[in-house]
Amino acid sequence: MTARVFVSFKTTVLDPQGLTIRNALQGMGHGAIAEVRQGKFFDISIAEGTPRDQAQKELEVIAHEVLANPVIEEYRIEILD
Repeated sequence: MTARVFVSFKTTVLDPQGLTIRNALQGMGHGAIAEVRQGKFFDISIAEGTPRDQAQKELEVIAHEVLANPVIEEYRIEILD
């Protein structure tokens, strides 16, 4: 089983890298781009035989306590297979 955890800034947090990317895109003539928010993702392989609900619970703990800073970031977990 494989999971992907997406981590990004909360919408209330300034994203200077996203702003820089947006400005660059607009400078390249992509005027329709209104906003860019950057983030990161983690691909995590789950041990074979692990029940899906146990994996989901463990991923929630890992995402909240290790992968994301819950003060300024939010996360989303997808189990891919």
